[in-house]
Amino acid sequence: MDANLRAAYESVIGLEIHVQLGTKSKAYSSDATAYGASPNSQTSPITLGHPGALPRVNQKVVEYAVRLGLACQCAIRERNEYARKNYFYADLPKGYQITQDKTPICNGGFVEIKDADGQPKKIALTRIHMEEDSGKSSHDLDPFNSLIDLNRAGVPLLEIVSEPEFRNGTEAYSYLTEMRKLVRYLDISDGNMEEGSLRCDVNISVRPKEQDAFGTKVEVKNLNSFRNVQKAIDYEIERQIALVESGERVVQQTRTFDAAQGKTQLLRAKEDAHDYRYFNEPDLPPVLVKEDYIEAVRAQLPPLPRELFAKYRKMGLSEYDAGLITEQKAMALYFESVLEHTDQYKAAANFLMGPVKSYLNENALSIEDFPLPAAAIAELLELVETGKVSNTVASGDLFKHMLAAPDTAPAELAQAHNLIQESNEGELMALVQQALAKFPDKVEAYRNGKKGVQGLFMGEVMKLSGGKADPKIASKLVQQELEK
Repeated sequence: MDANLRAAYESVIGLEIHVQLGTKSKAYSSDATAYGASPNSQTSPITLGHPGALPRVNQKVVEYAVRLGLACQCAIRERNEYARKNYFYADLPKGYQITQDKTPICNGGFVEIKDADGQPKKIALTRIHMEEDSGKSSHDLDPFNSLIDLNRAGVPLLEIVSEPEFRNGTEAYSYLTEMRKLVRYLDISDGNMEEGSLRCDVNISVRPKEQDAFGTKVEVKNLNSFRNVQKAIDYEIERQIALVESGERVVQQTRTFDAAQGKTQLLRAKEDAHDYRYFNEPDLPPVLVKEDYIEAVRAQLPPLPRELFAKYRKMGLSEYDAGLITEQKAMALYFESVLEHTDQYKAAANFLMGPVKSYLNENALSIEDFPLPAAAIAELLELVETGKVSNTVASGDLFKHMLAAPDTAPAELAQAHNLIQESNEGELMALVQQALAKFPDKVEAYRNGKKGVQGLFMGEVMKLSGGKADPKIASKLVQQELEK
């Protein structure tokens, strides 16, 4: 599409995220929630909605909702009522979903993202509410029948509804990344999109830039990756602009995204809220979330990614380094543990993002599997800082010896493997003089103005010392001798 034509329109985008919670039992029954269990092995009369089977509220679901609400600066509702949302899908055994309608547990709040230009932008939230999942229909396992697995039916969800404040697919991608990071930091969900733990529906409309009224909204469902969310949004924006430009009407409908073709396709006519015939859930009393309970949950919150990011930036880390460290909660917590033993913030960040991360990637490990305690990394950095070992030795041979003997102190390993850096000026001077004597023509060239050959002598000194010469002292001595 022509860039000028697209620039004449503004897209208005809102996201609805469903986060599957990591509780051991379902939202309103004691059925297990383990992923990958045999089909229809985790059901009960309550899940299946048999007559006389009464649901009960899973208290952990309420706690997780409060955790997320606090992390997003939401207002937490005290009196929470449940509702029945009636619709008839083959994989919804009760014929209705227990959800929240007019009393969502969380209202307002925001999530901060980076916009398409890399600038901070706050995305306001409308609400977060508790509900249950439906089952799963498979249409490609049997050539003649659709197969239904009801294990997922009743699994607890939090639905997070944003205000329509996104303007492009890049912002939506950034928001999904931040939200997944947040639920993982809070330990309420694994956020694995491939397992359905995090799912996203997108509402998109376009309008001429001078127009205040919203355009007709189209919903895109069944998006199974962050990248597909971005692609679906970008495609749908261009599709709707093309319709308006040709004089056609954008119709409110629900569409799906065909990743192979990179296009959205009609799924069904869009339902309105009244089509669901909401009414109060008669089998569940309201849940009261008191202020003292909220404060107790707040006291147990882990450090959040935005707080740690701000902390590391104040320490002097670059935006890039702070972002990498806070990308995963386990890495951030390991870094926090290292900082308990050293104030070498930049050196610690460089070591984690360099040798440690390379080791983890090469061995397909996570930081939770890393064999070295944080105190050992801090001690290793101290050896470098005090000139006992060089940075090259620390990140190379000594690091390997530490991995092979994680219970042995780095200083002991350095001593045992003859890795202690040579800093005795008398001994280093002898090596410097050997290096200069080996290349008398280069010495003359240096004294005639070719200063770049100094690196040759430093390399020779390091070679003669077996890599153990203190580079600062050696460099000073080399220059001192050359300037004579």
